[in-house]
Amino acid sequence: MKGAFRPSMSWLHTWAGLVVGWVLFFIFLTGTAGYFDAEIDRWMQPERPLIEQKASAPQEADGARRFLERQAGNAERWLIVLSGDRLPDVRLFWRNPPTAAGAAAGEEYLEPATGNPVSYRKTGGGQLLYKMHYRLHYLPEVAAYWLVGLCTMAMLVGIVTGVIVHKRIFRDFFTLRLAKGQRSWLDAHNGLSVLALPFHLMITYSGLMFLVSFYMAPVVVASYGLEGAGRGVYFDELFERGTGVARSGEAAPLAPLGPMVAEAEHRMGVGAVSFIDVSHPGDTNARVAVTGGAPHPTRRDQRLLFDGVSGRLLSESGPRSAPLVVFESLLGLHEGLFAGPVLRWLYFLSGAMGTAMIAAGLILWTVKRRARAGDTTGFRLVECLNIGTLAGLPIALAAYFWANRLIPVGIDDRAAWEGHSLFLTWAVLLIHPFLRPAARAWREQLWLAAAAFALLPAVNALTTARHLGITLPAGIWDLAGIDLAFLTTGLAFAAAALAVTPHTGSARAPRRRPAE
Repeated sequence: MKGAFRPSMSWLHTWAGLVVGWVLFFIFLTGTAGYFDAEIDRWMQPERPLIEQKASAPQEADGARRFLERQAGNAERWLIVLSGDRLPDVRLFWRNPPTAAGAAAGEEYLEPATGNPVSYRKTGGGQLLYKMHYRLHYLPEVAAYWLVGLCTMAMLVGIVTGVIVHKRIFRDFFTLRLAKGQRSWLDAHNGLSVLALPFHLMITYSGLMFLVSFYMAPVVVASYGLEGAGRGVYFDELFERGTGVARSGEAAPLAPLGPMVAEAEHRMGVGAVSFIDVSHPGDTNARVAVTGGAPHPTRRDQRLLFDGVSGRLLSESGPRSAPLVVFESLLGLHEGLFAGPVLRWLYFLSGAMGTAMIAAGLILWTVKRRARAGDTTGFRLVECLNIGTLAGLPIALAAYFWANRLIPVGIDDRAAWEGHSLFLTWAVLLIHPFLRPAARAWREQLWLAAAAFALLPAVNALTTARHLGITLPAGIWDLAGIDLAFLTTGLAFAAAALAVTPHTGSARAPRRRPAE
């Protein structure tokens, strides 16, 4: 077996990446966009005022309480997310008892200053893209979680084996040979891998930790049983929040939330409260948990628990155990919610490099096997899937933003049709390479991607009053940044279309010099 270890790792690296590469590309692309989910939400609702009206946290909390008492007075739990620097609305979520008629849960967004539901267009926004990267949109939840978990594990295997395979990993990082075919794609794959290697390891491993209770369900069941109540106890213990009290069945009005939030701000700082969790509203055993604190990668939030009827402070969170700090830190690093503008851009750029790394690896597979594979069915399938995914999926993502501007505002299921437009466009672009020579299909889709992104700011200017001519002079950088990102992406795809060679798509062989 001497000398066999590294070749075996090379084989594992290659095939672990190929089998799940297209799903990983989807996960990385949508997940990277999700780092600016709040900014995308705002861009996709152009009816919003350029300057959002704010209210104090106690006012927002009491406005949310009044709405929820009217809309979800019989719910067993309310969750109120207060507005913030990146969240212009108050977000409400509620869960109804299992015996209640109608929907099991609901959600609504409120204007902070008025407490009224927002009247802007319905849209999937950045939240839909964020959810896509782990829910895969159309798949059942359980199937999506398993598929994402298996692909993430394959990604982790690919990262570890990639480090083992590359003996000169840091030297490869400084090597970039242009216009050299296979060598160029190998250099691009290596450079992108090494440049963001810590990020790739962190984001992959922490992604598995998000659903560790799902993947390790037999361990949880062995200790807590199959009943839903047992799982509730498990999560209470996992997050060290104590076992909640049961509903008493005796009605009692919920105390105003404003004074509780004001007390929390006195301890945490003004503007530091982020979540309000109300259990059993309208019951004598109602409890209100107010959570907040300075943004931190360990999600080191402070939590105050109040009696929901009297408003009396019952307890305050203490120091957390070391295992919970590690677990929460992994989740916090993955989400990046603590990041300021500069660090968030670094997250975005690292995610973009991960997306490009996967793309370069998939293209490298076809480039290495072009001569010896010929036009076999398997090779042709991989090549067409590469074109339809690596170029087609970004076009479909652009179509999602086009749909936001072009679909009539008042139609039913408007937000759903924005998502449908993405996948319908992708379906067409997955079929397209099978009908065209590979080199031509690459060029056509790359130019289409360039046009789809570069024209988005123009479409925005023609359909709204939130274009670069307004947002740039006003210094509204969250909106201007989206348009500028579209322009930059369009230029990048145009450069790729200009630089495309027979090595990226294969139909034409390089010309040979005549024999002398």
